[in-house]
Amino acid sequence: MPLTPLDINQKVFSKSFRGYSEDEVNEFLEQVMKDFETLIREKKELEAQLKSTTERVGHFTTIETTLQKSIVVAQEAAEEVRRNSQKEAKLIVKEAEKNADRILNESLTKARKIALEIEELKKQSKVFRNRFKMLVEAQLELINTDDWDHLMETDVDTTSLERITAEEV
Repeated sequence: MPLTPLDINQKVFSKSFRGYSEDEVNEFLEQVMKDFETLIREKKELEAQLKSTTERVGHFTTIETTLQKSIVVAQEAAEEVRRNSQKEAKLIVKEAEKNADRILNESLTKARKIALEIEELKKQSKVFRNRFKMLVEAQLELINTDDWDHLMETDVDTTSLERITAEEV
């Protein structure tokens, strides 16, 4: 059992023939008692500080644990955001590819339609050219016929023309 200042104060020594000076022993015991009280007080203060420090360490440990959990949650959230962003990017690319395919197909369809229209116009222009050529050739034949030469060679009697014109008027 540990000694207390009260135990020191109440300690009684037996007297012997060649013993120590009672005043010196009492004085020494009193000094030991004061020092012992001081040590006990300091011990209690240190225990209180240790308890406070332990509580603070516990508090900081709790904060550290919370921060570690928060970091893990933040990392998981960042990973989730990254995964979602990748999914969204893939969807956007897929949609863009679909739109590109659609636009390309529409362009090809229009190009085919225009090519068909061009072919049709070429056919029509060939038909027109052939008809026009035939018309021009027919007119050229008319011009080259002997009838024109014959008309040019005949003399017209101007007096008979004047007479016909006068009769009609």
